[in-house]
Amino acid sequence: MNILISNDDGINAEGIKILAEEISKIANTYVVAPDSPRSASGHAITLHKPILINDEFIAENVEAYSTSGTPADCVKVGIESILKDIEIDLVLSGINNGPNLGTDVIYSGTVAAAIEGLVEGKPSIALSCDSSKVSSGEYREAAKYTAKLIQKLEGNLDKLNGNILNVNFPTGEKKGVRITKLGRRVYNNVMDDRQSIRGQRYVWMGGDLEDIKQDKDSDIFAVENGYISITPVHINMTETNRIEELKELGLEE
Repeated sequence: MNILISNDDGINAEGIKILAEEISKIANTYVVAPDSPRSASGHAITLHKPILINDEFIAENVEAYSTSGTPADCVKVGIESILKDIEIDLVLSGINNGPNLGTDVIYSGTVAAAIEGLVEGKPSIALSCDSSKVSSGEYREAAKYTAKLIQKLEGNLDKLNGNILNVNFPTGEKKGVRITKLGRRVYNNVMDDRQSIRGQRYVWMGGDLEDIKQDKDSDIFAVENGYISITPVHINMTETNRIEELKELGLEE
């Protein structure tokens, strides 16, 4: 297999280095990642300036590049330019330093890179650890599990057609694996309005996560209870149940 790896933590992140090392044991491994962290960049792409590309070394037997673009840029440029003569079989994104659970997937650069793989017609998996301080051992454990997951999926990657898999690893002892749905993340947003010494208004945006009850089949519940969560995520945002309701309102002409 030919596997492309990207992320939103940047080419120098420990998570992508360890993932590339482990995946290179089972497949031809290529890395195209941002040259600096691009967390919470969503699915932004770069249209109004050039995307710079540099050769990198992150592990033996891994062909690696960094770009000045976003995570989605990296996958797009990787498949359509840098690796255009190679048939990529699978896209991985991660391993992210921090979770990508519930509605946070909307903002996630990690998930966006995987979704860009889907847009490019490639089976794709996003990988995240449920901590902002992930140890090397935790990254290694997650990377080894990912290699096993790929081997289980090999030959059945067509089952991911139209979806990505969003995988989140809990901290500590793993009780098992659960196939889940996206849960709900709600934040108490804080807008800290300030003014620079030159009179320029600016704001620091932050927020605390609300503690709300989660469905037992959600990714958040699974990870909070020590299970690896695997959530199929698709990009068809059409709310089909509303189509007939809107027609009944006489909106069609």
